[in-house]
Amino acid sequence: MDFRNLQYFLTVAQCLNFTKAADRLHMSQPPLSKQIQNLEQDLGVQLFDRSKRQLQLTEAGSVLVRRAEQMLTLADKTRLDLREMNDKLAGSIGISVVDGRAPYYVSKWIAEFRALNPMVRFEFSNGSSDDALERLDQGLSDLAVAAVPYDEEEFSGFSVGKTPWIAVIPRSHPLAQTEGDELPLIRLKGEPLIGPQRPSRARALRRWFREIGEEANVVCSTSSYGDTIALCEQHVGIGIFPQTTYTPNPYIVRKVITEPAKYIEYVLLWEKNAHQSVLVREFIDFVKAFTEAAQKNRAPLLNGGHEFQLPEDAEIL
Repeated sequence: MDFRNLQYFLTVAQCLNFTKAADRLHMSQPPLSKQIQNLEQDLGVQLFDRSKRQLQLTEAGSVLVRRAEQMLTLADKTRLDLREMNDKLAGSIGISVVDGRAPYYVSKWIAEFRALNPMVRFEFSNGSSDDALERLDQGLSDLAVAAVPYDEEEFSGFSVGKTPWIAVIPRSHPLAQTEGDELPLIRLKGEPLIGPQRPSRARALRRWFREIGEEANVVCSTSSYGDTIALCEQHVGIGIFPQTTYTPNPYIVRKVITEPAKYIEYVLLWEKNAHQSVLVREFIDFVKAFTEAAQKNRAPLLNGGHEFQLPEDAEIL
């Protein structure tokens, strides 16, 4: 099994037709069929079901599709990293980012870093904290920005920012009409809620409500701020989500949850035992210095617009 045969296999898996796959690969069909047969013999499994009218992947073939995509991605990244050794300020950095405020932190770092090092490229992926950490663990990303907690035995990192938990309320809801930017948690008693999907976050939300002697009425869970907004627009419930950068929306109102207030902490992470390239180490050092300066100078994250302040008595959730 080599990278060339994996690429042949993926092309056939995408086309589900040997003739079309051969055309895409600019080769004739018989040699391609032979390469796939050799791959099947090498692995000891059948990758395609040829008995039906249309070519179909077997269960083993479906597994290999996922693994082959990962292996080819890592191979491309390795080539870039090796080239980078000749010039530490050129190459590619992969960053997996949790939804919410984190993409805006990372966007600022990338903009500032590329202004100094224009030959550096970034691969930016977005998902839940678990998604980000899984990509980091699999070697598909060099770094991750996720939310506390994380496995401190497996990952190293440092804090890059904190942001309060907010209520995302349909504008027609009575709570949206209350004055001010804050909303005591008790006001959400009995309300249908759209809560966080991550198990540790879901448990923390329930504990938060129990601090005031109530139970959280979570009717839907999500890891995406965009999904939270869509659900709120349709009056499914009130979203509870970390503050993200404000995008005007006429259908929702946002308020910081207080009494007690809670915050989420974002961290930049990397694998403890993984080799870090010169470029990645340079970027880590840059982010650390950038974050320290921003916190010291209280630099705003937004380019204008409304931004909530973290309540002084807030505790981590």
